[in-house]
Parts: sequence; C-alpha cells; structure tokens
Amino acid sequence: MRPLKLTAEEFAVLAKQRLRPEPPSIGDLIARPRGDHDMQPHPVPLPDEKAAVPAAVLIGIVPRAEGPTVLLTQRAAALRRHSSQVAFPGGRVDAVDGSPVVTALRETEEEIGLSRERIRTLGFLDAYLTGTGYRIVPVVALVEPPFSLTINADEVDEAFETPLSFLLDPANHRREGREWQGLYRTYYAMPFGDRYIWGATAGMIRNLYERLAG
Repeated sequence: MRPLKLTAEEFAVLAKQRLRPEPPSIGDLIARPRGDHDMQPHPVPLPDEKAAVPAAVLIGIVPRAEGPTVLLTQRAAALRRHSSQVAFPGGRVDAVDGSPVVTALRETEEEIGLSRERIRTLGFLDAYLTGTGYRIVPVVALVEPPFSLTINADEVDEAFETPLSFLLDPANHRREGREWQGLYRTYYAMPFGDRYIWGATAGMIRNLYERLAG
C-alpha cells in the first residue's frame, strides 16, 4: 500500500470523489460500520449499531505552507474515561443537533473554541463502532487558517496538529495489542514524536487512508 502525499487542494478534490456525501444511516446495507471489531485476532460479533451511543467527530485538515496537517486534541487528564488520550474534537449527539455535522461543529467549538465559520465540510467516513459502545460518525472537513483556539480545560489539555502525510503513510500504521476485559485486543497505533495516536482515533485515520487510496 502506497503513502498518500497530497496538498490541501488535492486532498479536497479526492475527498469529494471518495468520501460519503451524506452521513451514514443506521442499518446502511451498502457499507457496514467499521470499528474495533475489525482488527481482532479472534472472531468478534458485529456490535449492535442501534444500541450504541451516537456521536460525531471532526477530522479537520488544515492547509499549511509546509503541507496540510490534521487537527487533534489531547483529552484532559482529569476526565474519568479516555483521559489523556489523543482524539478528534467531538462528542455525543444531542437531541437538538439534527445532524452529525452540527454535533461535530458544536463539540469542536465547546472543546477548543474553533469557529464553525472556518470549517468547510468535505464528506463523511463510514460510522465507527467502538468497544466502549459508541457509534461515531467522522465528519471530514477543511479548516481554513488563520484561526484562534480557546481550550476548554475541563475537556482538553491541548490541541495540536500532525502532518497529514505522516498519517496517510501506511508504514506508520502499526498494529499493537493489549489485554482488555480478559481478551487480547489489537488496534492501530501511529506514534508521532511524543504523541501516541491509537485506538478509535487511529482506526478512523486508517479508514480515511483506505477510502482515499481506493
């Protein structure tokens, strides 16, 4: 599998061609949900999509002079669940949101203060089912600089950017594993410097790569 080295403009064109133009619906017969269950060394039943908690995240691509980057966050160390993990901005769907795009934009504003006026949606990945019971819709978008961020310390310790070229190089998609709830579980990991990108976040990045690579 080849690495993808794209400018922001090339990424936007390819995304429009290969991503889903509409959010995936529950029970979609064309493409089943992706997720943690895909990568296990032993057979794992497909989780119940209807019982999962709906959520959405923003996969924000930032055009930079040195090459496009991906906007990520380091979750707050004080959080009860998934503390200090690298994640995309996002969260649970509120009943009043109406769409995953609204959820992703709202949560991004709440977590890191990024104005939705700087975000241009390009498309969607297949839903991602996590082992912790969430159904996540990844919203892929361009984030137009310049922009300023205001970090919500209750949810996020830091926001940072990682080169898109690094994340879209399959040579950096490591398969790792650990024991969880009595079973050995495997997952993708993409360490970059002192950042350890893994789990659902790395899984969605891998899905983005596979979609774009065709």
